[in-house]
Amino acid sequence: MSNSRRLLLLTALAFVAPLGFATETAVDNYKTYCVQCHGLQGNGNGINIRDMSVQPRDHTDAKAMSGRSDDQLFKVIKEGGPSIDKSVLMPRWGGVLSDDEIRDMVRYLRTLCKCQFGS
Repeated sequence: MSNSRRLLLLTALAFVAPLGFATETAVDNYKTYCVQCHGLQGNGNGINIRDMSVQPRDHTDAKAMSGRSDDQLFKVIKEGGPSIDKSVLMPRWGGVLSDDEIRDMVRYLRTLCKCQFGS
C-alpha cells in the first residue's frame, strides 16, 4: 500500500473511530439481557412491560437518548437504575458484564438511537 493510501486510510479511521462500532458481542448481550424489557427493536416494548410499573427506556428515541451522556449510560448499565435516579427495575449488570462489554453496549445503544453524545 502506498504512503498516500495509508495516510488516507488512517485519516478516515481517525474520523470514524470516535463514533464507535458495537461488536457482535454487544448485540448478543443486548439480546440476552435487555430485550425482555427494552424489546427486540430497543423501543421499550419488551415482553416484561405488562408487569412493570415503569415503562422501560426507548433506546430508539434519539431525543431522549441524546440527553444522556455515555458516562451516564455506562453507569446505569453497570450500577442499575437507582444510580442515576431512575427505576429500581433496571438491574445492575456490572457483575455480569465487564467494563469493556458495558462500553461496547453503550456504543450499541448509540446505534439504536442513531445519536451521539460522547463522554
